[in-house]
Amino acid sequence: MTQALVENSIFPLPPLVEPGPALTNEELERYSRHALMPQIGLEGQRRLRNARVLVIGAGGLGSPALLYLAAAGVGTLGVIDDDTVELSNLQRQVIHGVKDIGRTKLDSARDSITELNPGVDVVLHPVRLDSTNALEIFAGYDVILDGADNFATRYLVNDAAALLGKPYVWGSILRFDGQVSVFWAKHGPNYRDLYPEPPAAGTVPSCAEGGVFGMLCASIGAIMVTEAVKLITGVGETLLGRLLVFDALTSRWRELGITKDPEAEPITELVDYEIFCGLGASEAEAATDNALVSVDGLAERLGRRDSGEEDFVLLDVREPVEFEIARIEGSVLVPLAGIKDGTALDRIPRNVPLVVHCKSGVRSGQALEALAAAGYTDVVHLDGGIDAWLKAETRVRS
Repeated sequence: MTQALVENSIFPLPPLVEPGPALTNEELERYSRHALMPQIGLEGQRRLRNARVLVIGAGGLGSPALLYLAAAGVGTLGVIDDDTVELSNLQRQVIHGVKDIGRTKLDSARDSITELNPGVDVVLHPVRLDSTNALEIFAGYDVILDGADNFATRYLVNDAAALLGKPYVWGSILRFDGQVSVFWAKHGPNYRDLYPEPPAAGTVPSCAEGGVFGMLCASIGAIMVTEAVKLITGVGETLLGRLLVFDALTSRWRELGITKDPEAEPITELVDYEIFCGLGASEAEAATDNALVSVDGLAERLGRRDSGEEDFVLLDVREPVEFEIARIEGSVLVPLAGIKDGTALDRIPRNVPLVVHCKSGVRSGQALEALAAAGYTDVVHLDGGIDAWLKAETRVRS
């Protein structure tokens, strides 16, 4: 990876999309503010109307991106997502509303886009993106916007775009920090030139684990759309060869140059990105998978504990604020960091069985490994974490 605090832009780039048919009178009025700008004009707006843009994820970054792409007049918007809307999404995923809770994010996003601009053709891809479908899906679009929240998908998007010779706009957010750039292996660096290797599994928290400043999504999402529009119309100077970094706490932007790594291996095929990112089952991880307790199994054990038939400790390894938001009755909070560095082990008894849980099962698996390494022998963790527990409770109540 080569980075420098210097300008490293690659321009000019030709317009990505040819102009489409003449605009209707209604479109002329709708897009008049674009048409008045000589850099965009009627021809640029016709390019936007003729463009096909794929957005990966209708979440924190995808929400503002989809709304602004639709408002800008992009003719076809594809959306990939396989999730449903939850209440916790609404702090930042502005394309969804309270009435959408429980609906698929795709259906919710489609309705919001259509309400904003019925002239946009919305194509829904209700799948989890992987090596078997990425090339086929990407082939139908001019540019991809990657709002994924995990490293396996980011490397997959990069490699699929490189194999197809397509540009993509990448954005990333966590807590108060955001990053955005344009990658196009055909004309400049790609994501692997910035990050040749993924971080070790479990070392970078997800937004669900580490939190995210809601308004940051709008800042980064809007920049992503700006870059996509410039690629489509051939206007201005894109972020190809540059990384823009935003610190929302200080309201400061930094720019880093990115250059191609001349020694990098060429991208020739798609691989198993779960394994590439260290998410495949190692011996330790396989051991944690074999030490799972189901939601129903935990409920039965809690019932036996309440009646005095069994004794065990239920450890919640999330952060205090998560514990305040939702908890399993009778659990004891011991955050993961103290288990991993050993400072909290004196609070965890060794003479009773332990059941560990977190939000979804990732951190509890790490806690189980750390406890096993510290000599604890009777430890299991909750399959699916408190998310699975709360979903089961919701089903019972309904």
